Amino acid sequence: MQEFDAIRPYSDDETGPAIQRLLNDQEFLDMVGRFKSPALARWAPSPLRFFTRRWLASHFGHVTEVDELQAGLSGYIGELITGTTTRVTTSGVQDLSKDGAYLFISNHRDIVFDPMVVNYLLFQNGLRTTRIAIGDNLLANPVFAEMMRLNKSFIVRRNMTSPREMRDAYILLSGFINHSIANNENIWIAQREGRAKDGLDFTDPAIIKMFYMSCKKSGLSFAEAMNKLRIVPVSISYEYDPCDGDKARELETKARAGSYKKAEGEDTEQIMKGLTGFKGHVHVHFGAPIVDAPENAKELAALIDHEVHANYHLHASNLVAYEKRGLHSPGIMDAEKIRESVVTAGNWSEDDMQVARLEMEKRLEACDPDIRPYLLDMYANPVQTALNANTSENTPD
Repeated sequence: MQEFDAIRPYSDDETGPAIQRLLNDQEFLDMVGRFKSPALARWAPSPLRFFTRRWLASHFGHVTEVDELQAGLSGYIGELITGTTTRVTTSGVQDLSKDGAYLFISNHRDIVFDPMVVNYLLFQNGLRTTRIAIGDNLLANPVFAEMMRLNKSFIVRRNMTSPREMRDAYILLSGFINHSIANNENIWIAQREGRAKDGLDFTDPAIIKMFYMSCKKSGLSFAEAMNKLRIVPVSISYEYDPCDGDKARELETKARAGSYKKAEGEDTEQIMKGLTGFKGHVHVHFGAPIVDAPENAKELAALIDHEVHANYHLHASNLVAYEKRGLHSPGIMDAEKIRESVVTAGNWSEDDMQVARLEMEKRLEACDPDIRPYLLDMYANPVQTALNANTSENTPD
């Protein structure tokens, strides 16, 4: 796999040395210490660093293989998920085969938690975890770079200016994804670059075209190549987004000023907030593998979108936001009729809906007035796309 050295995750041979580097990295030890004991991190950072290193070394210092590391981390990831959600549910995973590999194309809400919860559910159901596509902007922090490549992450290059450089990078990425699937390694990739901060989950056809770039010389048609990838559309729905206020502020700034520039360390801050913040009920739906792909990227992207939208499990928070935005005509599509037309993550009583209304009010009050419509939109928009996908006239042929 030498041709993919610039973008691939760490191999088993590289796992032990990478763990040892982290065990001797002060920034990493401080980050774990803050996560495990915020008070001690503030008042006694040096002793906490010492005990954190000793604890990590005793639990992971002997690890030399990627699968061994992930198995060792699974319990702690389970605790993190349990501690930041009311529950995590899933559907469709029982229909996936343990033979062969899949290309999971997912909507994208959170930088790290999205692929983490997908991998956790796959692991819990006896399936292999995925190699995870991450943007190279996340590698600015060397500690995160080490952690992510240890956790089977591979690099997607961004912000290239030269057309030739872009073409070469995409061919390499395409080759790595196809090589991984052919060698029974699952892949997770977001349906477009960056998180869908407005709640509108649409696949970028350019990503689909990229999958085919390394296959053109093989003689396979586009549809044949896509069928070999066994694409599984994945819908991840959060009852509450820990970063909703930050996303809304970014959208409002872009709308008002034309652009938004991230502050130094903002990605790191968003990662930590997404990991540790409250999410409520999270549902992950694994769609049926696409085995009869259309002959072009645009149609395949539309098919993936339909599956993501139709199987997006809506929460009370989504319906409350939809109601508040007044996106439907009064009396034509009330909450009960919406529930009959879409997939929901639960059957809520009026008391549950009232709790959701109070929580949404609290989140809105924490925002400046100009930001509030954007926050509502990110919760309300999935209701509209789900309604569109679940009406017969919008179902792809």
